Amino acid sequence: MAIKLKDKQKKHNRIVLTSKEKSELLIEGIVTIILLILLNLAMYMLLIQIVQSSLSIENMISNISTSIYDTFYSPTSYAWKKPIFFLLGIIDLSILYWRLIRRYRQMQQRHIISELHYISNGHYDHRIPFDLSGDSGKLIRSINALVDSTVEAIEEERRIEQSKDELITNVSHDIRTPLTSIIGYLGLIEEKKYSSDEELLKYTHTAYMKARQMKVLVDDLFEYTKVRQSNTPLSIMTFDMQQLIGQVVVDFELEASKKNVTVDFEASPASLMMEGDTEKLVRVFDNLLSNALKYGVNGKQIVIHSEKIGSEVVITVKNDGKEIPKQSLDLLFDRFYRVEESRSQQTGGTGLGLAIAQSIVTLHNGYIYATSENGWTSFVIHLPLKSTEI
Repeated sequence: MAIKLKDKQKKHNRIVLTSKEKSELLIEGIVTIILLILLNLAMYMLLIQIVQSSLSIENMISNISTSIYDTFYSPTSYAWKKPIFFLLGIIDLSILYWRLIRRYRQMQQRHIISELHYISNGHYDHRIPFDLSGDSGKLIRSINALVDSTVEAIEEERRIEQSKDELITNVSHDIRTPLTSIIGYLGLIEEKKYSSDEELLKYTHTAYMKARQMKVLVDDLFEYTKVRQSNTPLSIMTFDMQQLIGQVVVDFELEASKKNVTVDFEASPASLMMEGDTEKLVRVFDNLLSNALKYGVNGKQIVIHSEKIGSEVVITVKNDGKEIPKQSLDLLFDRFYRVEESRSQQTGGTGLGLAIAQSIVTLHNGYIYATSENGWTSFVIHLPLKSTEI
C-alpha cells in the first residue's frame, strides 16, 4: 500500500495512520472477534462434552444442540458457566489486543520503510520524524544515525575531490609559469638568438632561477604530503626551544637587514627544555619568518616571543606589516592560499608554507592560529612540553 508522505521535516511523537489503515485495523478487530466467538463456542461445547464423558459419541454429538440452547436461552445452566465465560473473555481480550498491536506495529514498519525509501531516493536532508519507543524507536534512531554518517562521508568525499581538483589547478598554474619561461629562454639559446655572451648568461641565469623556483614548489609539495599524514614518524628528542628559536633568528638576520627589518627575540624563561622533532619545528619557524619578510608589506620589525604556560610552550611570531583582512585569516592555513589574489611569483612563495607549518604543529599535538589587529599580524603556536608519541 502506498503511503502519502507529507511535511517531511515535521517531528511526530507517534505515527499517524491513514484512513485506509484505520479501516484495515477495524476490520482486523472485527474478524478477530468473530473468530474468537466461534472458537469460544467450540471450546465451551468441548468442555461440556468432556464433563459428560459418560456419554457415547453419538449422544455427545446429539447433545451439542441442547447444550447451545442451554447456554444462551435456558435460565438454568451449569454453575461454572459464568467463570468459564469470564476466563474465556479475558483470553479473548488478550488475543484481540495482541492481534491489533501486532497489526499496528506492521503499519509502523510500513511507514518507516516508506520514509527510508524517500531518503534513498536522494532526499539526504530528511530524517525519519517519528519518535517511538521500544525496538522501533531504536531502529529509527539507528537509521537516522546511519544517514547522518553517510551524508557526512559523502560531503567529505566531495571536499576531497574538490581539494584534489584545486591541487591540480594550483600546481599546474605554479609549474606552468616558470616552465614556460624555462622553455622560452632555452629555446632562444637553442636557436642561438642572442647577441653576446652577456645575453647568453642572462638567458641561462633566468632559466636557472625559474628551475629553482619549480624545485622549491616540488619540495614543498613533497614536504606537505609527508606532514599531512597522521602516521608520519617524528624524531623525538629533548632540546632547548629558546636556543632553537635563537639559532633560527640568527640565520635570518642577514636577509632581514637587507630589507631594513629588525628581528627581536624575547625568551621567557631563558632556557626551556621540551620534547619534539627539531628538524620539523625549525621548518615551522623558517616558514613563519620567511612569510613575515615576504608579505609583511612596509613592515620594519619582527618580534618572536616564547614563554612557558602550564604544560605547554606558547610562541608568538608577529610583524608590523600590512594587516591581513579578517575574511582571510581563517583561510591562511589552506594550501596554496594567498592573501594576494594574483598568485604572483614575485614573492617566491608557493602558498604551502603555512599549511606545512600547521601540519607539523598538529603532528606535535599542538595548534596554531593567526590574528591581525592594532598594526600587528601574529601567528601564535601552542606546543606541549612533553611528547605523547609512543
